[in-house]
Amino acid sequence: MASPQPDWAAIDRDPRFQTLHKKKTAFLWGLMVFSIVYYFLLPVGAAYFQDLFKVKIWGPLNVGLLFALSEFIVAWVVAAIYAKRANREFDAMAAEIARDAHKIGGSK
Repeated sequence: MASPQPDWAAIDRDPRFQTLHKKKTAFLWGLMVFSIVYYFLLPVGAAYFQDLFKVKIWGPLNVGLLFALSEFIVAWVVAAIYAKRANREFDAMAAEIARDAHKIGGSK
């Protein structure tokens, strides 16, 4: 006998799911805006602040190359921030909802 399917519409209406969705969406939008702004600082800087980007740091390494390499570090930091927040908060909320999924709105 197949296990009963959860009532997805009822889960979507559950206040805990709504809270999880709102918190996660707001957090992700913040990370996304930061990431996009930081990403576009490189071409904007290269176009409008050429003198700054040409400043030598060490050997052939200049501010522009250092900033370009920092894009990788920022991406890793953003991923780490998300993972930490998800592990601490979002996963616990989702696990609670998943645990109660068969009770929410009854099963079909």
